[in-house]
Amino acid sequence: MTGMDRHRATAFPGLALAVIALAMVLAYGIVGYVLIEHYAVLDAAFMTVTTVTTVGLAVRPLDGPGEVFTITLVVLGVSAFLYTFGVIVEAFGSGRWSRYWRRRAMDRRLDQLHDHVIICGYGRTGTRIASEVRAKGVPYVVIEMNPEPLESVRAAGEPLLVGDAASDEVLQHAGIARARSLVSAVDSDERNVYIVLTARSLNPQLFIVARSSFPDSVAKLERAGANRVVSPYTTSGIRMAALALQPAVVDVLDIVSGGGPTTTVEELLVPHGVSATAGDLRRSGAALLAIRAKDGTIHVNPKDSHRLEGDDVVVGMGTQEQVDALASALRP
Repeated sequence: MTGMDRHRATAFPGLALAVIALAMVLAYGIVGYVLIEHYAVLDAAFMTVTTVTTVGLAVRPLDGPGEVFTITLVVLGVSAFLYTFGVIVEAFGSGRWSRYWRRRAMDRRLDQLHDHVIICGYGRTGTRIASEVRAKGVPYVVIEMNPEPLESVRAAGEPLLVGDAASDEVLQHAGIARARSLVSAVDSDERNVYIVLTARSLNPQLFIVARSSFPDSVAKLERAGANRVVSPYTTSGIRMAALALQPAVVDVLDIVSGGGPTTTVEELLVPHGVSATAGDLRRSGAALLAIRAKDGTIHVNPKDSHRLEGDDVVVGMGTQEQVDALASALRP
C-alpha cells in the first residue's frame, strides 16, 4: 500500500457507507410514521427501532398504509443491518483489523523517531546499510516500493514504509524534518536524483548520501543536493586493489572505520561554550584521529595545542569507556 492509499486505509472499509445507510433507514422510518400514522416523534423513533431490529413492538395497531410502510421499513432495515454485519465480519476474517492496528502502531513509532537515518531502497546495498546502522544502535527507517524484501525488517520490528522515497508525503511520514541523515541506495541513478532533490527541498540541513552506478551521475547527484556520492563499483575496485597491495593497512583501516569487539570509532560535535584543546581531549585515553573544523578543514592527528571551537567535529577511537570519557570532556 503506497502514498495516500496507505494513510486512508481503515480497519473497516465500507463501514461509513453502512452507517449512512442505517441512518437513512432510521430517518425514513421516523418521518414515515409521523406522516402516515401521525405518531409523536418519540413514538415514531421507538416504532422504527423496534421494527428495524425485528423486535416487533407496536405503539398501537396500524392501519393499511401503516402496515405497507412497515413492510418496506423491515426490508430496508434488515438489509442495512446485514450489510453492516458483513463489513465487520469481513474485516475480522480477512485480517484487515490486525493489519490496521499494526499500521497504527508503526505510525506511532515513526512519529517518535528523532535523529534517525532514512534508508531509501532495501536491495543488497540497502540491506547492508541497515545492518551497519542497526549495529551502531542508531534508529532508522527503511523506505522501499517492493514489500517483499521488507519481511526481514518487519520481523526485526524495525520501522518501515512501503512507498516511493521520492514522494514528499512518504519522506515527511518517515520524519525527514527530524532525521540526521538520508541514504539513497535504490538501483536507479535517475530515481536517486529525484529522491535527493525531494529530500533536500524538504530538509535543507539534512546530510544526504547517495549511490551512483555510473561515473557521470556523480555530478548530477551532487548538484541535486547530495553531500556525498558513493559508487559501489569504484569503492569495491579500490578496496580490492588495496587488499592486493597492502592487506595489513586495509585490516587496520577496517578496525578504525568499522570498530571491533574492543574498539569503537565515534564522531562528536563540539558544542558552543566548550573551552578545550586537543591535549585536554587526549586525557580521556581515546586516540584523537582528526578534527574537522566548521569550515571543512580537516586536521589529522592534531597537536595538543589545537583549540576547539563550536561546531567542530572530533573523530576519536578507543574502547567504549574511553570514547564515553571523550564525550564527557566535550560537555560545556
